[in-house]
Amino acid sequence: MSHSHFEMPPALYDAYAVATNKQFYPSGTVRCSGVPMFRTQLARDLGCLLDVDRSVVAWTCLPRSVETGDGPHVFDFLVTYDDGAEVYFDAAEDAEDVPDVTEAAAIVGLRHCFEFREFIEGGFRLLNARDLLRYARWRTPLNDRVRVLAVIEEAGSLQIGECLGLFREVAPMTGIAWMFLHRLIDLDLDDAMIGPETVVRRFQR
Repeated sequence: MSHSHFEMPPALYDAYAVATNKQFYPSGTVRCSGVPMFRTQLARDLGCLLDVDRSVVAWTCLPRSVETGDGPHVFDFLVTYDDGAEVYFDAAEDAEDVPDVTEAAAIVGLRHCFEFREFIEGGFRLLNARDLLRYARWRTPLNDRVRVLAVIEEAGSLQIGECLGLFREVAPMTGIAWMFLHRLIDLDLDDAMIGPETVVRRFQR
């Protein structure tokens, strides 16, 4: 019996080959559809930010290529937002030396933008996202989830230091990280590194 096979464009094949031979920290993801594959640490860092962006529904690595004046270009990500918008993204060092990808994408009806190192690494968000994603593959047991959510609901908000004694079945920061990543609770990732004084609230759309 013969089978038809999907013929992958050479540029996409090459991008997969590069990415599958590299490993970047942290390894866990939450909203990545398919296999997490990154060609650079900067792209991996952008993936961390996508996982903690409350407007992101899902993201896919190395989704497709587009023809540019310099040849085919493979995007780092396709991001789907909660309003239904789909945008292709690339991580880049700076605006001084980027290929003319956005225009090439627009010609074929695609939305595209670059995120630059200054934005990706700016502030505390990336550092906090990396710490939280260490626990992406764990799960907070039901007893702990209900107990923590009930106390937060009654109090309105708590500091992380006040939540530590509420966990019985999982390490407290493991439980808090998983609940944040799965949008049960909310933390401020921008003002400072996560610590005992960080405020925990119920996640609100």
